[in-house]
Amino acid sequence: MVMKILAHILGTALALLVMPHFIQGLTIDSFYTAAIVAVIWGLLSVTIRPILGLFTLPINLITFGLFSFVLNALIFWFLASFIQGFAVAGFIPALLGSAVLAVVSWAINAAFH
Repeated sequence: MVMKILAHILGTALALLVMPHFIQGLTIDSFYTAAIVAVIWGLLSVTIRPILGLFTLPINLITFGLFSFVLNALIFWFLASFIQGFAVAGFIPALLGSAVLAVVSWAINAAFH
């Protein structure tokens, strides 16, 4: 269990460090900042996202689940508003960044399952 959590934090932090090289509009200063973002991203994904998902369930049903990408992007963009050293320049970089983190999370879950 602890190994899976550490793998998630490390994998997310490494993905965050690589993303600015491929996605314009994302900046991250250091591995320390990436690790902080990874931990807070995980906490928000476990606590806030399910609550927001419940409130946005009608929109999610109408869009066949695609609104969940928008919700993840808004949470990703929200993180950049209060973490020093992490910046997202707009909605599109937030959408791309959150999609990358979703793929990384899926890959780590598949590796440890």
